[in-house]
Amino acid sequence: MSDEMDNKDNTIEKKKEELKDKPNQEQQKNHQEVNKKPEHKKDDKKGLFGKKDNPQNEKLEKENNKLKEENKLLNDKVLRISAEMQNMMRRNEEKIQNIRKFEGEDLIKKLLPTLDNFERAISMDDTNLLDEVSKFLNGFKMIYGNLSEVFKSIEVEVIDCLHKPFDPNTMEAVLVEEVEGIEPNMVIDVLQKGYTYRGKVIRHAMVKVSK
Repeated sequence: MSDEMDNKDNTIEKKKEELKDKPNQEQQKNHQEVNKKPEHKKDDKKGLFGKKDNPQNEKLEKENNKLKEENKLLNDKVLRISAEMQNMMRRNEEKIQNIRKFEGEDLIKKLLPTLDNFERAISMDDTNLLDEVSKFLNGFKMIYGNLSEVFKSIEVEVIDCLHKPFDPNTMEAVLVEEVEGIEPNMVIDVLQKGYTYRGKVIRHAMVKVSK
């Protein structure tokens, strides 16, 4: 009887020990499962921009190259348009400056024949300053002098060409004559005066040239 009681007591103690150890074992098992790192399968495929050939990558690369080329063409076009605009602005500015500089040129050209007529009339005067013609021409001389001063004040100048080498840029040879003692291509007579307006030739001088 006492032996049976001892066996029961031993069995009860073993079960208590087992129950005591069981929570520790479960905790260790859970801890191992938590710390266990997941294994990833290796994928032979590369990412979107990987080195491995991919039709989508090739398509993106072609589109990228196309966009770069279009961007380059647009930049070149912008530069050309900008250069053209600058040239246009410069030309317009030069035109405006010339208009301002040579303002009144057409009126001056129309007045030059009147100046020529005054000179022809004055050249008719003789050495007798007391006759009626001289007295009449005195008024012409005064008008001619005043008109000449006005022209000088706005930078209208007579082209100096008598006894000078012929210059086709400022002169027009209408007669040629051989004169002894004068070298060829020299201006020997001025048939009509030439004029410049602020450095610009507005009428060529009509001259006789030696040959």
